[in-house]
Amino acid sequence: QAYNCLIHFYKRPYRSRYRMSRNGSMSSEVDLDAVDGDSSPLQVKISDALSEKDRVKFTIQTKSEMPEFQKSDFSVLRFHEDFLWLHDVIQENPLYAGYIIPPKPQTPDFYASQEKLQKLGEADSGVLTKEEYTKVKQELEAEYLAIFKKTVAQHEVFLQRLASHPVMKNDRNFHVFLEFESELNVRGKNKKEKLVGMFSTFQKTGDELLLGSTQKDVDEFFEQEKNFLLAYNQQLREVSVKSMKVNSAQKCLADNYIKLSSSLLNIASVEGPGLESFLTKLSDSLEKIRRCESRLAADQDLKLTDCLKYHCLDTAAAKDLLFRRLRCLANYEKANKELDLARTRNKDVAAAENRQSEACKTFERLSTTARAELAMQKKGRVEHVRRNLEQLVELEVKHGKAHSQLLRQAICDIKEM
Repeated sequence: QAYNCLIHFYKRPYRSRYRMSRNGSMSSEVDLDAVDGDSSPLQVKISDALSEKDRVKFTIQTKSEMPEFQKSDFSVLRFHEDFLWLHDVIQENPLYAGYIIPPKPQTPDFYASQEKLQKLGEADSGVLTKEEYTKVKQELEAEYLAIFKKTVAQHEVFLQRLASHPVMKNDRNFHVFLEFESELNVRGKNKKEKLVGMFSTFQKTGDELLLGSTQKDVDEFFEQEKNFLLAYNQQLREVSVKSMKVNSAQKCLADNYIKLSSSLLNIASVEGPGLESFLTKLSDSLEKIRRCESRLAADQDLKLTDCLKYHCLDTAAAKDLLFRRLRCLANYEKANKELDLARTRNKDVAAAENRQSEACKTFERLSTTARAELAMQKKGRVEHVRRNLEQLVELEVKHGKAHSQLLRQAICDIKEM
């Protein structure tokens, strides 16, 4: 089933509009800006997102007082692949070895609602009734809205992390990404590069295990941080899985309301007038409750599950920083041994001293920046989790009140019959 889906996110505050034709094509406009810009000299936000089939085009608006930019206010169009390129070039830059690289945004999932799209395309063939078509359409709108809210949030937080970083905000590639008006035309990795990356990951994992078991950290602070991050990352993984299961159960509950509502309508069509009006009213009430449950599931997924997944990736990035520091420590100790050996043999002493001095400077510089990075990450993590939990509680209270009101209204309507 071929389909095209256009979803626009623009301007603020939050509001949405939907359009869907009988052939299953859908468009909606959603506004996502919930907070005002801060006083940072570099402010970045995604004001619009346009999706056609399997590609997403983001409109990125930037306001800056930095002299490196030609304008103070500008916007560009970027694809998801451009974000991956920016992440890779920053991660591979040796100048940022002492910093925590923000996690790259996840690839948007455009196929989660493919089955519902196919069902929607079968409406004209008589497979779906008019009522079933309307309900599947509403469910599809809600699912795509949730997917694109997640997509925009993940890409926006990546850019804002870079823009707020005291060093990486000055990266030339980042400036090109924000300011270059034409398309970047970056290509994805070919099979050979993906294979090399996979083997590099295996090698990195092996090096981490080897260093972790053989290299003793001379600084108690970093040893404690490593143990904390290892335990914290594992706990985040476990709670993320549990949160996904809870969210999946919430979505299944919302889907069951569709079946109940449709069944009641089918029964009402063969009953007498008195019972028909009762069943129809009850079916409408269940459909309204379904919408409320679907919105609650989407908000829980965005504010809790995605938040946990993000910090799981962020703590993994912090673990990578500690590994790079441990590698520098191993290189420094190796340089010390080579210097002792050179002095014993009285051969190439000057070269060994230079290598030892350079390794010492690299290790001390990376240790200094890593200490500051870990402190900054901890502060940002607490603020981000607190903000998401506060927003989640407010949304759950809002949905709970709406749910209770729907039930009260349904009872009143039934009593009046």
